[in-house]
Amino acid sequence: MVSYSVLEGILPLLFGLFTLAMIIYSLRVFTSKSVSDMVLAVDALTIDLIIIFVLIGLYYKSPYLLIGVIPLAAWILILDIVVSRYLSRGDRK
Repeated sequence: MVSYSVLEGILPLLFGLFTLAMIIYSLRVFTSKSVSDMVLAVDALTIDLIIIFVLIGLYYKSPYLLIGVIPLAAWILILDIVVSRYLSRGDRK
């Protein structure tokens, strides 16, 4: 098990890396030309947000902050299902 002092030193670096990744994914969402690229970028953004929530929960030693992770994970699943049905439907009416 990792001691809290080591974890406390690494967490700011991890916050910075995931924030940078979220900025890159946000740019991809706004500059992509296809729906599938946008969905992939939104999925990556949401997964990064889940990881940041977990890191914040570890930093503050609070399991109550991790409750918000469950609806976000469900949102990713629902978004993927809805978009895949939309894309598989094509131009049919």
